[in-house]
Amino acid sequence: MPQDTPHSAAMMMAGLNLIQQALSIYDNRLRLVVGNRMFREMFDLPPHLTEPGATFEDTIRHQVTRGEYGPIDDVEEAVRFRVEQARAFEPHYMERTRANGRVISVEGAPLPEGGWITVYTDITQTKNQEALLRARSEELSDKVLAYAEELSATNRQLASTIAALEEAKRQLTETEARTRLTTEMMPAHIAHVGRDMTYTFSNRRLNSILPGRPEELRGLDIREALGEEAYGHIRPKLEAAFEGRPSTFEFTHEGTSRRIRTAFTPDRDANGDIAGVYILSTDITEETQARSALQQTRRREMAAQLTSGMAHDFSNLLTIILGSQSRLQRIGLPPEARELVSATLGAAHRGGTLLTRIGDITGAREWVPQPTGLGALLRDLETLAAPALPPAMRLTILNMLERDRLMLDSGMLQDALLNLFLNARDAMGEAGRITLTITPVQNTWADFTVTDTGPGFSDNALEHALEPFFSTKGGEGSGLGLAMVYDTSKLAGGRVRLSNTDSGAQVTLRLPLRPAPAPVAPGLVLLVEDSADLREGIRAMLTDLDHTVIEAASVEEALILLDELSDISLILSDISLEGDATGLDLIAALPEQAPPIILMTSLPPDHPLHARALTQAPVLRKPFSARELGAFLSTRGTTP
Repeated sequence: MPQDTPHSAAMMMAGLNLIQQALSIYDNRLRLVVGNRMFREMFDLPPHLTEPGATFEDTIRHQVTRGEYGPIDDVEEAVRFRVEQARAFEPHYMERTRANGRVISVEGAPLPEGGWITVYTDITQTKNQEALLRARSEELSDKVLAYAEELSATNRQLASTIAALEEAKRQLTETEARTRLTTEMMPAHIAHVGRDMTYTFSNRRLNSILPGRPEELRGLDIREALGEEAYGHIRPKLEAAFEGRPSTFEFTHEGTSRRIRTAFTPDRDANGDIAGVYILSTDITEETQARSALQQTRRREMAAQLTSGMAHDFSNLLTIILGSQSRLQRIGLPPEARELVSATLGAAHRGGTLLTRIGDITGAREWVPQPTGLGALLRDLETLAAPALPPAMRLTILNMLERDRLMLDSGMLQDALLNLFLNARDAMGEAGRITLTITPVQNTWADFTVTDTGPGFSDNALEHALEPFFSTKGGEGSGLGLAMVYDTSKLAGGRVRLSNTDSGAQVTLRLPLRPAPAPVAPGLVLLVEDSADLREGIRAMLTDLDHTVIEAASVEEALILLDELSDISLILSDISLEGDATGLDLIAALPEQAPPIILMTSLPPDHPLHARALTQAPVLRKPFSARELGAFLSTRGTTP
């Protein structure tokens, strides 16, 4: 079916204007959608009452005041009565005599999406014919026949008109249904707001963009529908759209932690005046996370290019300084000179540490999330932090997340949290309390919040603490601790917030909350490894993960076991095995219904066997820990 265009709409309106009956269509908010020329002329309506958007109440008040319904004492009561009738609209047909003596028939029918269509026909001539027939039936038999023929022709014309109106009604209904279905399928909030700031149209997707907001918006004020926070973000751009300036912008809704992109397009009527604003809003939270991570990676690549050469030269200079100072120490020097040499050595060692930390920031680090048990990670973190804290300092960890298995880079997250613990320790001295609280935010983010009972951040620190080399510790600090935390958050697609509480400083590391897939179900694993010592260690890791293990040292042994045991659920094989055959040969010899296989290797990535293996199966780099093995099995173990 051809799509609706402004040209086809104009043609439809021209056709409706040729109909000899008056026609009006009002929507469910009692506002005029369509009124043809005969509607305006039959009731002598002023232009503003025949334009789309004119209210039924104003039109009725105009007709009552002009005496359309005869003498009426209480105008407002008459208007209220007819408006209430319209709100409870039912199909009807009636005939009434107007104040000017003309007789009209009124036929109304409801529309599927609310509102109604009404056709008004002037039947004065027909009524006069009926009266004449009754008064002069014998005397005017010839005229009766003529009038009857004319009436028959009129009836045929009316039937044709009604059929055309029914077809127009059907097409309007189908068009509206197609439009609504299309908008409901879009993963976005699509709406139209009139000049009175109320919704005239909206799909039911607002609560997918802003959870908790209503679905049915027509007739609602936009401020009430969106809530104060969201409305405060969009208000300046919305007002600009009502002045004719379109815009596309983004904002963060703190109440739901969603990042939202919104576009406003002015809706102009035939005269070029602004009749309303079209709205398109989408949730770009995950897009923003990915964009933030990509931007941080690009910044780090640029920083690496800028600093790598300088760091290399500086490292060489430090090596020369350290060598020279070591030679000076072996020479008999006065005490004052020995102190200067020691101070120089200490400064050079700190410079070496600084180079290492610069390398950590600018090097090729990436956030690599893997299935991680958060409880185990936090227990390990507490164990790692305990030796670095003074005896009088207490560390408390509060985990408010319901899920334990999350997609996290445990190494980078532990490094970042340890940095925050050590910063808090340095700020408090020998005693105090450090608290780590993990809380979910709208099932989209996980907040790792570290608070302490120290003096808090200064205004200068709140503004600059995340910048590299900013430090409040004088010569004792490198100024890279919080910069590394910031780097971690951005690589993950999150952010860092610094603030003060009543008791001290607070740092919130916000990371995407991603549930990890379910762990691989325990089963029988065929471990193929030529080193007995490695087999023993890997077997222990697998049994700790509740797997049962059988072992082989060569491709030949592995194929025999596969043939004899039908319940093997996974093969874990080294690439290098006993004999000439490799793990790649094992893959080639596997039967069609063989279980999935994972390869292990200590070969470098550029080795030909390693490169070929990556094209045939998941590859686990040696050495690996039990946690790394479990994470790898969770994400790869079910893929052949």
